[in-house]
Amino acid sequence: MATSEATSSAVRTAPLLDRLKGQAPALVVILIALLPIALMDLSTWLVLTLAGLAMGMMIFIMASGLTLVFGLMDVLNFGHGAFISFGAFLATAVMLPLTPWMEADSVWLNLAALLPAIAVAMAMAGALGYVFERVLIMPVYGNHLKQILITMGGLIIAEQLIVVLWGPDEIPLIRPLTFQGSFTLGDVTFEKYRLIAVIIGLLVFAVLSLILSRTKIGLLIRAGVENGEMVEALGYRIRRLFIGVFIAGSALAGLGGVMWALYEEVVTANMGMQVMVLVFIVIIIGGLGSVTGCFVGAVLVGLVANYAGFLAPKVALVSNIALMVIVLMWRPQGLFPVAKR
Repeated sequence: MATSEATSSAVRTAPLLDRLKGQAPALVVILIALLPIALMDLSTWLVLTLAGLAMGMMIFIMASGLTLVFGLMDVLNFGHGAFISFGAFLATAVMLPLTPWMEADSVWLNLAALLPAIAVAMAMAGALGYVFERVLIMPVYGNHLKQILITMGGLIIAEQLIVVLWGPDEIPLIRPLTFQGSFTLGDVTFEKYRLIAVIIGLLVFAVLSLILSRTKIGLLIRAGVENGEMVEALGYRIRRLFIGVFIAGSALAGLGGVMWALYEEVVTANMGMQVMVLVFIVIIIGGLGSVTGCFVGAVLVGLVANYAGFLAPKVALVSNIALMVIVLMWRPQGLFPVAKR
């Protein structure tokens, strides 16, 4: 009798433990966000938290496509930074002739200059991604070492092509006038552009989540990440799905490049390579192939970078690497690993 009671108690406890394990990453984010309150005043914490979320959202937009590409296609694309750089430079090429509209005190004129620039950046980054996949990556499917070498070579070539087209010097880029400055709530001052970046990042995450969870294409993508051979055996042309995901991921990288350029207010040929360090840290922390993990990882990286930069500037240089090491010691497959079969 006692044995049966112990067994039933263990059965009831198991689902509770599973739920707690599933919620642990979210609890970690909340804990990291709240702990610094004890070390600074509330207004400073709110400003740093917004800055961290804005940084995290921009990194998430750039990294989300890459994590899906790896999960679905098993491709280590170190050339992803080329799409970020090209997106930023193409948007700059559109916005600079429209400088009077960018400097106008009208949100509609600002959007009339910004939205076409974003559209061009995403379209051309997606087109570049298609060429990149067909020419460089397709011949080396299944060979990670060759993928690393050839995509790194592609990134270097892309950077040199940018230098040829736009020159070696950095190009200053102003934000639209209505996106500049800040606003005050109580005693706290928030930067407008950072708040906009947070909103755009949340919208991208919501759209991706809806597509992956509520549409047939999303179902095929998730199934392909877990068991691509079975999806292909059921008669679906998963190779076409691969190309579509690669193009979409490249377009998102282009969007992220535009947002990062406006954030830094300058574009350089090697900006994609510089950001790729953070992008890879984010997808490793989140779990390769997981959009939710990528989102949580980006938020963690953004918050830790800003809190550490304020509390211990010297530590900030290694804070994200340290975060990645700690997460991997706790969960070697990342916070939200995707089960492969």
